[in-house]
Amino acid sequence: MEKIIHRADSRGYANHGWLKSHQTFSFANYYDPGRIHFGALRVFNDDYVKGGMGFGAHPHDNMEIVSIVLDGSMEHRDNTGRHEVIKKNDVQVMSAGTGIVHSEFNASKTEDANFLQIWVFPKERNIIPRYDQRTFDPAARENALQVVISPDAADGALTLHQDTWFSLGDFEAGRKIDLTPKQSGIGSYLFLMEGEIKVADEVLTTRDAIGLSDYEKVTVEVVKPAKFLLIDVPMLN
Repeated sequence: MEKIIHRADSRGYANHGWLKSHQTFSFANYYDPGRIHFGALRVFNDDYVKGGMGFGAHPHDNMEIVSIVLDGSMEHRDNTGRHEVIKKNDVQVMSAGTGIVHSEFNASKTEDANFLQIWVFPKERNIIPRYDQRTFDPAARENALQVVISPDAADGALTLHQDTWFSLGDFEAGRKIDLTPKQSGIGSYLFLMEGEIKVADEVLTTRDAIGLSDYEKVTVEVVKPAKFLLIDVPMLN
């Protein structure tokens, strides 16, 4: 088994006043040659946005972009005319493909918002841009892994233009969860949103993460009530 540990306090950090961003992988002014990507997972930002503030219109291309709101709500607009509000328990996916211009602002004028901004390399370049969004019932991830993104969109999951799976879990203390690779060449990246777990002989606490590859099975032991996001992605050559 190959593993990499990303502790919460080792992440890049940018404070722009209206935005506080914790960056797991090299992004903008944060650069670490040892943290460029984990397989097809390229960006993992833990962003806090002040009320009424946000990201003005800006372009993307040839990237799969996922937004998961943890607190508050974010308002999305793009040059296709799409206008949506992303709330807690919502997941948004966007295939930038040949190019898309979008903005994301805190939908509240007064309350702060916290969301995960995640980028995944696509398996094919220059596809037609697409957007999708869905609300997922939090009860379905109580002591279970709830798949919210999958390659085949099974069981109501969203899909990306990549062989990747995103799963959310909310587990009580004492639970054990066995993880196995989805298929050959797939690695697993686990981000602990809150709580405490033990996995692969490592203890993780809130906002820690672990990446696993070349493994057959690993058990996650929940030490304290835990919420986490599991991302299974191809380990690129």
